[in-house]
Amino acid sequence: MHITRRNAMALGLGGIAAAALPARLWAAKLDDAVAAYTGGATAGEGGLTLTAPEIAENGNTVPIAVSAPGAVSIALFATGNPEPGVATFTFGPAAGSQSVATRIRLAKTQDVLAVAKMADGSFVQATSTVKVTIGGCGG
Repeated sequence: MHITRRNAMALGLGGIAAAALPARLWAAKLDDAVAAYTGGATAGEGGLTLTAPEIAENGNTVPIAVSAPGAVSIALFATGNPEPGVATFTFGPAAGSQSVATRIRLAKTQDVLAVAKMADGSFVQATSTVKVTIGGCGG
C-alpha cells in the first residue's frame, strides 16, 4: 500500500478529531447533568461560597466545602470526570446551616462546580479550578 501525503494528512487530522471527541462528550454530559438539576434554568452568581484547594497532590481525596445560606439543596459537579455529578445535598427546614464539607475524587486537573437551589427557586453557582498532580480515577 502506498501512502500519499494527502492520506497521511487525513489520518493525522482524523486522529486529532478523535482525541478531541471525549472532551466534547464530557462537556455534553456536564451540561446535561446541570440542566437536569436546575430544570434548564440559568444559574446566577453570588450567594454561594465554594472552598477547594488550588493544588491537590492526590485526586483520590480532595477536600471541598460549600456554603449557601438560604439554600434548599446543593449539587457538586466535577467537569473533567467521566461522570460529572459528584453529590447532591438536600437541607430540610430544621437544618442549622446550609453548608457541606466533604472529600471528592478528581480524575485530573479540572474545575469543580457547585450549584445551589435557593428557597425562592432560583439557582446560583460557583466554580473553582483544582490542579491534580496524581489522578484519582485510575490515572
